[in-house]
Amino acid sequence: MRDLNVQDLENLEVGAGILGTGGGGDPYIGKLLAREQLLRGKKITLVDPKEVDSESEILPVAMMGAPVIMIEKVPGGKEVVKSLEYFEKNLKESIDFITPIEIGGVNSTVPLAVAGMTGKPVVDGDGEGRAFPELQMVTFHLGDIQASPVAMFDERGNNNIVMATDNVWAERIARSVTVRFGGSAYVALYHMKGIDYKKWAVLNTITKCIDIGDAIMDAKRSGRNVFDALLDETGGVMIFSGKIIEVKREVERGFARGSTVIEGSGEFRNKHMRIDFQNENLMASIDGEIITSVPDLITILDSETSVAITTEHLKYGFRVNVMVMKCDERWRTAKGLETVGPRYFGYDIEYRPMEELI
Repeated sequence: MRDLNVQDLENLEVGAGILGTGGGGDPYIGKLLAREQLLRGKKITLVDPKEVDSESEILPVAMMGAPVIMIEKVPGGKEVVKSLEYFEKNLKESIDFITPIEIGGVNSTVPLAVAGMTGKPVVDGDGEGRAFPELQMVTFHLGDIQASPVAMFDERGNNNIVMATDNVWAERIARSVTVRFGGSAYVALYHMKGIDYKKWAVLNTITKCIDIGDAIMDAKRSGRNVFDALLDETGGVMIFSGKIIEVKREVERGFARGSTVIEGSGEFRNKHMRIDFQNENLMASIDGEIITSVPDLITILDSETSVAITTEHLKYGFRVNVMVMKCDERWRTAKGLETVGPRYFGYDIEYRPMEELI
């Protein structure tokens, strides 16, 4: 158990952007909300999963919707607290711990802000080890834990509880409500006991994000190559470097969908990489040859700072590096690939691990 400080939040923002694979929303917004709580004298307590009792009540809280919406609809912070309170009041459940639903992007930092506002500790882990666009795309789903009931709230005070027959239907219904809310919603879902969390969560990922950010900051202070330090810390591999020459992006059915094309430089000169995304980066190919795909983690980084660039911030002319990291092993199982593999997203290919393709 530890109380996070402002520097932890700064490091977490950097690490969450990298594990977010372009999606999940900008972690900067959630960091500001969490930082405000610390500056007000509130505590944000992070708990190791090993310290969580098996009968404890755990509830992930998150923002749902197209990340680009958050640029125009910046949350005030209390919306996701309302979804937690709505869950407890209507379902008569007292929650002991909250946790991220995903570690990438804004949903890594939003639960920390909620912790500061409510005093509830945060369990160090999440349901993905990265970011994915749909509610059923969590390791909890692989363990047959139900997303329902899903408590939903928006900035106007509209609320809703989804009780679905399964997790895919929970996604469909909650997505429709999110679109009606204006493209973003704040949700509490996948209520579970501590014993189930410790079995099915991707553990200690908040600490992992903080360590990634710390490694980058340490490299800058020592004069070491920042990108090399990042690759060492994450076990990632660089697969391309160059300049963005095209970005196509649109909001469709509550998702940010599109692609970006990168013109190669250095060892990749005269080559072009295309990356397709649906909130998160899904597929990377060089001159038509597939290099890597979901569920492995594809991240686009500013070539000078090694800060991750989310899909809503991609722009023509950016100089970037592209890296890939290994996903949690559970995503490589038959049920994992059925849930988040390339075929689910409409690509007629078989998944091959990054170690085989690169």
